[in-house]
Amino acid sequence: MDEENKLQFPSLPPCKEDLLDWAYPMRREMQEILPGLFLGPYSAAMKSKLSILERQEITHLVCVRQDIEANFIKPNFPHKFRYLVLDIADNPVENIIRYFPMTKEFIDGCLASGEERHCSGISP
Repeated sequence: MDEENKLQFPSLPPCKEDLLDWAYPMRREMQEILPGLFLGPYSAAMKSKLSILERQEITHLVCVRQDIEANFIKPNFPHKFRYLVLDIADNPVENIIRYFPMTKEFIDGCLASGEERHCSGISP
């Protein structure tokens, strides 16, 4: 492939988390993966973590769970945050790509409004 036809991708903006070395125990916390976009487990958005979510000015949450988890993994603050809840099977044949457009639209809408968001998922 010559230089003229070489694929070009935009560079990602740096975020404050880039300054930290990631350590395995951090997997239980939300982490800023892009400016204003946090990723973490469901436990990072539990009722006991409300003050942390408020301190980070989180306004939107994406919750990824399996159908069978719907009885016990629920939005903890439905009147405080806007949620996108996705019931996705945790198996190698699940077509997760079909969820990308709605998730992108949810995050883009939040980014356009200048608000922070947190994405959480559970994997057994």
